Amino acid sequence: MNVEQNTVTQPSGSHPYVGMWVTADGYIRHNLLPNGRYDEARGNRESAYQGRYEIRGNHIDYWDDTGFTADGTFIDGVLHHAGMILYWEKQDVR
Repeated sequence: MNVEQNTVTQPSGSHPYVGMWVTADGYIRHNLLPNGRYDEARGNRESAYQGRYEIRGNHIDYWDDTGFTADGTFIDGVLHHAGMILYWEKQDVR
């Protein structure tokens, strides 16, 4: 049993996966918030989906507020989720 893979990581502002993840064309945007919630935008539709998430190792599980579930895997700094590939968007810190 891989203990790290089965341990839920409580997100925080310093967790490496917290932040904005976007598809190459910018159409899908997942904002993984430090409080364990996510906000997904699609095109011009902000907050198209919202819910909670948990991270175990390099695996993420999503529970949308409308009732559906999804998951994904972080591989080499890229999020593979529901047939999509999302890249971490570097935040402009001023």
